[in-house]
Amino acid sequence: MTSTPTSRLATARRVIVKIGSALLVDATTGELRREWLAGVADDLAAMRARGQDVGIVSSGAIALGRRKLGLPSRALRLEKSQAAAAVGQIDLAHAYRSVFAPHDLNVAQLLLTLSDTEERRRYLNARGTLATLFRMNAIPVINENDTVATEEIRFGDNDRLAARVAACASADALVLLSDVDGLYTADPRRDASATKLKEVAAVTADIEAMAGPVGSDMASGGMATKLAAARIALDAGCSMAIASGVAENPLHHLETIDDATWFIADQTPVQARKRWIAGGLAAEGEVWIDAGAARALGHGNSLLPAGAMRIKGKFERGAPVIVRGPDGREVARGLIAYSAEDARRILGKQSADFADALGYHGRAALIHRDDMSMTGRAGALSREEE
Repeated sequence: MTSTPTSRLATARRVIVKIGSALLVDATTGELRREWLAGVADDLAAMRARGQDVGIVSSGAIALGRRKLGLPSRALRLEKSQAAAAVGQIDLAHAYRSVFAPHDLNVAQLLLTLSDTEERRRYLNARGTLATLFRMNAIPVINENDTVATEEIRFGDNDRLAARVAACASADALVLLSDVDGLYTADPRRDASATKLKEVAAVTADIEAMAGPVGSDMASGGMATKLAAARIALDAGCSMAIASGVAENPLHHLETIDDATWFIADQTPVQARKRWIAGGLAAEGEVWIDAGAARALGHGNSLLPAGAMRIKGKFERGAPVIVRGPDGREVARGLIAYSAEDARRILGKQSADFADALGYHGRAALIHRDDMSMTGRAGALSREEE
């Protein structure tokens, strides 16, 4: 039976919500819509209370900052956008802190650039930070780092940023709250016969043809950017909703009323990530392990330095590597948590000895199981034993 949008949001393990400027900031006054934002916080706190991890990708810094600096509502030159973001980000962060305070939830601010999600070392750092914040019951609030990003490296819209964050966080649901309530076969403002799609399995050329131009003076993203975000999310195993954020408590509204367009992923985030690791990256080095470690990997465990015997190649932290068993056969592929130099220093060692070998307290795993895909016969044999 096909799941409904209501159950899809309510049962998601980890949810990223994108909030656009047109919802967050009053177009007439340029002021933050605090009561509406408090309703969103109520919704997210309720989701967190039932065990879901939740994060926010928020626009609004430039819109808030331009009012304080007396800048016009039209498009700004890059340097003025950066100045507006620097001013507005302070108010935006304070607003999020204040609306979550009644729920005794901490809020964390993360500012990202495109390279943070494309350069593997920084990507792993961002992924690790998000995972730690979720474990510590904090709400990450993410925005593009508009104060330093250049035109060449900016995401350009927070729809695609939200999809990149959802992929980085291994979220299984992404909700784009917007001033539109879904994807229509045509622009409903111009075509009375336009109908809303309830579910989309893939972003095809026909689906892309339905996208219209940017719909708001304050928003930088239109339907085309939402479809681009859908592609990113689906590739990462994350289902995505385009939903109206106009109502009070918009996430509760989405859970209880079937009124959004859902793009349905055909794989889980874990499956998508492991497929990417197994076949989407060229290996930069090798890790040779003993038989005990090979068996442990087959049972779903992380690779610890104690089971590693040899490192081949020269690489940095986050590099894709091949894991080979004692007979030289490929067992797995993964993203290694140490540079080749540091990995060699902790070969065969227990975590208690890492500080002496490295000069710092390193990660327990050489390759975490979430960053590894079993690819060889040795892994298959170990799974059969289970």
